[in-house]
Amino acid sequence: MSEIDDLLAAYGRFVALPWRPNLAGPQRVWIAVYSPTQERRIRHRVAEFELATKQAGHGWRLHDLTDAFPLWLGSLEYVESYFEKPKALSTALGGFVDTVVSEVTEFLQGSGEGDVVALLGVGALYPYCRVSQVIEAVNASVPGRLLVFFPGVYSNNVYRLLNARDGWNYMAVPITAG
Repeated sequence: MSEIDDLLAAYGRFVALPWRPNLAGPQRVWIAVYSPTQERRIRHRVAEFELATKQAGHGWRLHDLTDAFPLWLGSLEYVESYFEKPKALSTALGGFVDTVVSEVTEFLQGSGEGDVVALLGVGALYPYCRVSQVIEAVNASVPGRLLVFFPGVYSNNVYRLLNARDGWNYMAVPITAG
């Protein structure tokens, strides 16, 4: 079986388990960890994750963050000046993080306690925003479960996005292929 087949099987088993309603926000977050080289395959097979969720009796909502940065950048008043002096963009990046957090929080508000909200495209946030910032900011707003498709590695309770930066230790539930 392939890495994605194994991840899908692990997710299917996990989503079918009974859900405890009294979990803290960080414990409502599931992180599906896979090799960054598998991103296209994950995107191609995301409907199978939806099917596994629905077969387990839960709702499914997918939110793709792939275009979050270019959409945010294009909305800025002084966007041309950032192309002329890219280093100046660093002063505005806090606004990007706030925008992503607001977008995800708003999306979560349309979900119920029996729903899985899946975040796809978190790798596109790098290097402008840390996924950990977003997850930590929204976890208290998760009514059901938040599934983060995470291209990176998980080892010794540490998550590393795209194997590119220092990892972070987080209480989320890892779902791995192995």
